[in-house]
Amino acid sequence: MAERPPEGTPPPEQQFGAEVARRARRRRRALREGDRSVWFSLGLFGIVGWSVAVPTLAGVAAGVWLDGRFPVRFSWTLTLLTVGVAVGCANAWYWVKQESRDTDEEESS
Repeated sequence: MAERPPEGTPPPEQQFGAEVARRARRRRRALREGDRSVWFSLGLFGIVGWSVAVPTLAGVAAGVWLDGRFPVRFSWTLTLLTVGVAVGCANAWYWVKQESRDTDEEESS
């Protein structure tokens, strides 16, 4: 026996229609904007790259300085490199998520 969808969920036919409409709006917008999407994508790629590179390099620089000032059994440089990469990835995720949210809002209007 087939399971019923949760209460308040639109029927599959309506979900399909909404998805087709969303994709049609996205295609029309892409055709209308043309070259902007290429430059915009390159700009977003640059933002994501810098948002990872800057915290990573800052972590390495701080680690090298700490290794010179406070020698310990572990490497500050490797520790802060790892922290910098993690912070940079979280930062990049934020930017991509923000842009995705903005794009979805534009499509729905």
